[in-house]
Amino acid sequence: MHISVRATRKQKEELLQKGFAENVSVEWLAENESFNHSADALFDLTFNDAQTSLNNLMDSRLVFANAVNCTCTEINKENYVRINAWTGFLNRSLIEVASCSEQDKQHAAQVLDALQWKYIFTPDDYGFIAARILAMIINEAYFALQENVSTKQQIDIAMKLGTNYPYGPFEWSEKIGIDKIYLLLKKLSGKNKRYTISDLLEQETLNKF
Repeated sequence: MHISVRATRKQKEELLQKGFAENVSVEWLAENESFNHSADALFDLTFNDAQTSLNNLMDSRLVFANAVNCTCTEINKENYVRINAWTGFLNRSLIEVASCSEQDKQHAAQVLDALQWKYIFTPDDYGFIAARILAMIINEAYFALQENVSTKQQIDIAMKLGTNYPYGPFEWSEKIGIDKIYLLLKKLSGKNKRYTISDLLEQETLNKF
């Protein structure tokens, strides 16, 4: 199998750490490079899930899109499945995938089996499972900071020592991008008020962009 992967430097590093089956060849593309026509499947890890209209790739091959903050229904393209490719999630032992098409789901399973990656299909909803939980943790950390419970550094240290997380919530938000966390929480809070965004997180996000 030959796959074509459009990725950032960090995403490429994570996938190389994860590894591929011996019979899989990988073509690496930079963020603005176009896919060629020889690959069996495409991984568009630089997919813009904040503005789906900017993603003009139409292809008969299966496309794995890094779409945490939008659904397959919103992407509205055939042969597309969603994958959680946020920083820190690609090299995990289990990959989260979502699709609203049974045919695309079966095709995705064939590709992922060939790559020898473990995966789980989740409902086609914002944030999959892991990213939704992490966004909530980051939001709660901002509430704690807002209430002067502690500093960012101390909260990060406490979370790493207390829960054995690889990063603290503020470190996670920096690595993933506070704008991505904010957008996910905004979409989730529209459906469930428990995801209501911390004023401090919103203020910090809007000040950066």
